[in-house]
Amino acid sequence: MQSTNTIRRKWLKAGVGAATAVAGALALCISAPLLAAETPISTYGAKGLPSMNSQMAPANNMPGFLGKVGIAQHLNFPLPLDLTFTDETGKQVQLGSYFGQRPAILALVYYKCPMLCSEELEGLTSALKMIRFRPGKDFNILVVSIDSTEGPELAAARKKYYLKMYGHPETADGWHFMTGTQANIDALTRAVGFSYVKIPGPDGKLDQFAHASAIQIVTPQGRLAQYYMGVEYSPKDMLLGLDEASDNRIGSPVDNILTYCYHYNPQTNTHDLIVARVVQLGGLITFFSLGGFMWVMFRRDYRQDHEPGSESTSGKDTKVNG
Repeated sequence: MQSTNTIRRKWLKAGVGAATAVAGALALCISAPLLAAETPISTYGAKGLPSMNSQMAPANNMPGFLGKVGIAQHLNFPLPLDLTFTDETGKQVQLGSYFGQRPAILALVYYKCPMLCSEELEGLTSALKMIRFRPGKDFNILVVSIDSTEGPELAAARKKYYLKMYGHPETADGWHFMTGTQANIDALTRAVGFSYVKIPGPDGKLDQFAHASAIQIVTPQGRLAQYYMGVEYSPKDMLLGLDEASDNRIGSPVDNILTYCYHYNPQTNTHDLIVARVVQLGGLITFFSLGGFMWVMFRRDYRQDHEPGSESTSGKDTKVNG
């Protein structure tokens, strides 16, 4: 023999448990693609990990032009220090003016990059926050655009953004964002081993670049000492790399795991995005439907329990024959 209230409470409890389990499963299904898309933080001792947020094609499905994109590690190679670039103030500067006393971190990007370059510079900035060395005092940061159409205004805006993110405005003299002519860009990228391809953007214009992501540590003499692949970097490795480079020591090659920055076929991207959104939308609809059902049932039982003459107000249970 059980009371109606007891049966109802057990049923509701079971329903809540089932709804919770289903909601949890749906939450995992919805969040799984998002979790898989997060960029892993490189651990101490790693040389940098590829960003899972970035477009990475399987080797057997790689567009042909990516065969021309990559990074060859030219360890101990000298940079062409006689090259001239334009800094963020519009001043013509010789690359060699940043060397002689301290090492440097070199990043080859382009400032209008819609994908990987911002992640690379954010990863660099985040790592630098966690080490004791300071730009301008212990090393220089050299960011050079591979897009010859970009000018000092864009370079200045990028410097302002990342200097603010870094949180040490007194180090501004150690951050150098540069642009240059195509001939000088080509000379620098060849020396670094940085190969890239200019490709059409979504509007069909040749205003984007397929390139891989890496930063380089350079000795005070201007020789390439270490490569860090990907877009997030171990602060410990960064510290050790700068320390070794300051003594003109050359590091060892790292695994050439490349993270590519380019746009896939828009139709493929759109299709994948639609499928993901449909799955997520279906999960959300089911989740809210369950929630609404449980809310209605609780409201109904609450009203029944608090109506005059109900079992709960009379203090009596209605027996059910078993």
